[in-house]
Amino acid sequence: MARFVLVHGAFAGAWAWGPLTERLEAAGHSVEALDLPGSGEDRTPVAEVTLDACVERLCEVLRTGEEPAVVVPNSMGGVITTQAAARCPERVAAIVYVAAFVPEDGESLLDLTRLPEGADDQVQANVVVEGDPPVATMPGEASVEALYGCCSEEVARWAVAHQRPQAVAPYATPVSLDADDAFDAIPRSYVLSKRDRAIPPALQRLMLERAGCEEVIELDTDHAPHMSATAELAQALNRLATARAGGRRSP
Repeated sequence: MARFVLVHGAFAGAWAWGPLTERLEAAGHSVEALDLPGSGEDRTPVAEVTLDACVERLCEVLRTGEEPAVVVPNSMGGVITTQAAARCPERVAAIVYVAAFVPEDGESLLDLTRLPEGADDQVQANVVVEGDPPVATMPGEASVEALYGCCSEEVARWAVAHQRPQAVAPYATPVSLDADDAFDAIPRSYVLSKRDRAIPPALQRLMLERAGCEEVIELDTDHAPHMSATAELAQALNRLATARAGGRRSP
């Protein structure tokens, strides 16, 4: 069985992975879901919530386990996971991006949203940014439309109630990928959400192709398949982990 580490996106926390965690653990896997700095139950001050702090938090979790992990990021978590994989590649058995941003060297999340394929991103269309340092918030109704459009009404309300403001710094900071053989050899797969209104499918396809994702699984759901299509996502992760955890592709 595999060791999974789940990395949430903006406005979320470890709480978002609860339903998926239950299914993966029932299948016999080890599962860890972390709160990134300033998210979920973590109370890191906004000024200290940086891309580097988020990456170091993830690397700390990865280093605590006895074996390398299959890292599963959603949304902004894809940026953090990509940078962390470059920093501690020996702790990453594989990455399965789930409706997640996948930057190239020198790109930030905001850079990716500005690509032509990112047009109609309903997060950028509705997010409210205020303060110094800047913090982003998503209104509840806009969140349902942009993030949880295929979730049940009950699940969508639950998710909106748990959302927290998101420091902008991790959005705006470009990644620095000093690629080496170990980083390049990490197997990458992608779970594409065909009804995603936060990362349009065209942008997902562009990023997964550039990243060389070896297998792509498409789900007919929204930006949060871990909540809207939990059984299907768990099945996909179980299959990918069984087939590929512990493996490496040739550099």
